[in-house]
Amino acid sequence: MILKRYGTSYQSVDPNFDSKALNEVGFRRDQELTIPVAELQSGYEHVASHELSAEAEGHVQDHTEQLLLNRLEARLLELEGGLGGEHVLVLENGDGKDYPKTRQEIRTVVEGGENRLHFHYKVSPPLRMGVYRKKE
Repeated sequence: MILKRYGTSYQSVDPNFDSKALNEVGFRRDQELTIPVAELQSGYEHVASHELSAEAEGHVQDHTEQLLLNRLEARLLELEGGLGGEHVLVLENGDGKDYPKTRQEIRTVVEGGENRLHFHYKVSPPLRMGVYRKKE
């Protein structure tokens, strides 16, 4: 389960990575679990941290950016799938401070005697996820 802090509580979320959105690396609340911040801090212990990033290259801007987001989401879901039942993933990036954003570089390349744009996308800063285990 993935948790994100909203005010005084952590709420369960699903990834919503969309190249057409203003905030491409997004999360949508799924209403499954809400934990007050104090309860998470006292009832769970931090086990590990993971920084997730991805890169993609291509000639079509939107397709390349969505490919990057799909790769990032696959890494996140793989990390979530490897957790035990007593573990949760917590988004550690703060809104407005170090929130992940897609970054693009554009170059002009010559292919077959024609100029073409080549897009390179990466996520910066990385998506930081903390693994927490419920205390016994």
